[in-house]
Amino acid sequence: MILQGKNAVIFGAGGSLGGSVAGAFARSGAKVFLSGRTLESVQKVAEEITVAGGHAEARQVDALDEQAIKSYLDSIGRMAGTLDICFNAIGLQDTQDIPLVKMSLRDFIRPINIAMETQFLTSTALGRIMMKQKSGVILSLTATPGGIGYPNVGGFGPACCAIEGFSRDLASELGTYGIRVVNIRSAGSPDSRPFVQALENGGDDVKDFISKLEEDTMLKELPMMADIANVATFLASDLAGKITGVTNDVTCGTTAGLNSKVAAIPFR
Repeated sequence: MILQGKNAVIFGAGGSLGGSVAGAFARSGAKVFLSGRTLESVQKVAEEITVAGGHAEARQVDALDEQAIKSYLDSIGRMAGTLDICFNAIGLQDTQDIPLVKMSLRDFIRPINIAMETQFLTSTALGRIMMKQKSGVILSLTATPGGIGYPNVGGFGPACCAIEGFSRDLASELGTYGIRVVNIRSAGSPDSRPFVQALENGGDDVKDFISKLEEDTMLKELPMMADIANVATFLASDLAGKITGVTNDVTCGTTAGLNSKVAAIPFR
């Protein structure tokens, strides 16, 4: 129970990855305060955690609304006392599978704007609270395009790079208050909702695409949602007490080098 006694705030908890991280935090002993723009999906995650014996509360909160964020965090502070962990996993409304030269400015800039607005608003709001506590962990999430050039991802790639840069800079400012700021860089998880839905609708073409992603990794597999949630749990715990200002790569080695042409050598 490495998060026993911790209070964790999760924005975008209704998404598959946000929900997975919320469940992992709760199983590790944290009280989780879940929010999202749609209450129904967040409430479902909270109910699953409660049934499993954890403590979870759900609230409808727009993580792009500064006043709504402040009111939400103030209410949690009054209820729980401390705010120890923050994880922001809201969707960026990105448009992909279109070359940049054919993409509109509106579609390109949307995920960048959303990423920076929500990360700034939620992280700085939590930062101000944590500065008074002299402790806290602020986690963010990016993906493979944050570490390497990646075609046809539109503004999502630059958004990932921006989140990672913001996380480093915030860590450098808040470290003196005992606050750690850490980013997690994931590859696509085949069991996440977008992949599952794509498989249902796209059939063999999507299977081939996932196989290509797996071939690009050093481990010849992609991280599952549980893998990302486990890393988030570790980083949020005191076991990772000296880790801050970095991006922890959970892409199975993809951003360190594309290994699509490397096959295992049989041994006899």
